[in-house]
Amino acid sequence: MKKISLIGAGNIGTILAYDLSRKKLGDIVLVDKVKGLAEGKCLDLSQSLAVDGIDLSIKGTDDISNIENSDAIIITAGIPRKPGMSRDDLIETNFKVMKSIGEAIKRYSPESFVICVTNPLDAMVWSLKETSGIKKNMILGMAGILDSARFKFFLSELLKVSVCNIDTMVLGGHGDTMVPLLDYTTISGVPLNEFTKINNIDEKFIEKIVDRTRNGGGEIVSLMKNSSAFFSPAVSAIEMLESYLNNQKKILPCSAYLSGEYNIKDLCVGVPVCIGSNGVEKIIELNLKQNEQIQFEQSVKAVDELIKKCKKLLV
Repeated sequence: MKKISLIGAGNIGTILAYDLSRKKLGDIVLVDKVKGLAEGKCLDLSQSLAVDGIDLSIKGTDDISNIENSDAIIITAGIPRKPGMSRDDLIETNFKVMKSIGEAIKRYSPESFVICVTNPLDAMVWSLKETSGIKKNMILGMAGILDSARFKFFLSELLKVSVCNIDTMVLGGHGDTMVPLLDYTTISGVPLNEFTKINNIDEKFIEKIVDRTRNGGGEIVSLMKNSSAFFSPAVSAIEMLESYLNNQKKILPCSAYLSGEYNIKDLCVGVPVCIGSNGVEKIIELNLKQNEQIQFEQSVKAVDELIKKCKKLLV
């Protein structure tokens, strides 16, 4: 049985523990610094498994050494956004959290496959890689799957088609500069621009959806006041985890460490990657049209500014 450690027992960590237990992907360790929080949630969750007749080990703890020899680790720890905050406002506080977790991974589980969900996402993935010593192919950030799902959902409402018929991808930093790729968006194989022409849909509606996607997380924060999204980030991280554990080799948009791909070095940013049993098995370099290339470069620049702040904090 695989060992999956979840660091952070907030909303996302709790949903992860629940969904992973139902999928029977492995034994689960849920870690949170608040004494009793993870233990209580795991006791409750274990009792729910008895109702469903599932035999699985689920352990809650405030001792991070329990992540030792994990096959995979998903990190959701850190403070979430509140109304009026951008993801970038979290950087100093959450960097300290990532540094502490990175050092623990280095000590107890350096061979794990690591997925980061904490914001500001791209900068936190970079910080984790630097502090943990994890190989670049074994660490990713969950962002593009979530952003693409939001874009897909909004499109399905506008176009009045099933989300199952829509293929799309969102690249770049997980923030206001993310880049929904309209030229790589299809509806049952029909390019988006052709589909909108056939159905007499004005481009301005697509532009509104692009903007809504970029602000998708903020929209949820403004509605819930004291929380950010948790269902969609959790299932997005699980899709990445399943591709790794089951060697599915899915091509998914994730924040990955780049070493020359897209002419970018020493940055983590959202790009299409193939995830298999070796972690990131390939980074897919797309040919972007000029306008999307410009947007992507602007997004990379925004990520670079955040990582520069992390580099100063790292000293």
